[in-house]
Amino acid sequence: MKSLIATLIAGLFAASAFAQTATAPAGTATTTTTTASEAKAAKADAKADAKSAKADAKAQEKVAKANADADKKKAKADKKAKKEVAEAKKDAAEDKADAAKK
Repeated sequence: MKSLIATLIAGLFAASAFAQTATAPAGTATTTTTTASEAKAAKADAKADAKSAKADAKAQEKVAKANADADKKKAKADKKAKKEVAEAKKDAAEDKADAAKK
């Protein structure tokens, strides 16, 4: 019994789909249905575009943040390296001065 009811309901949906695509007499019902379905499709497309744009913005924000972090780490490493070089030069100069005293 349940399968019979399901088959009848499926048949109604199929019939309504074919009725929309078949040539019908000029009337507003067909154009409103088409317009409504087009509006729904346009709305769905707009939602998908908005979701995609939001995801792209998040991805770009993550990339920008990662680049900023990388730049900060690079600057810190450069500063540390310059400090070490300066200390090494200072130590070398002290060693040279000590050698000259002897």
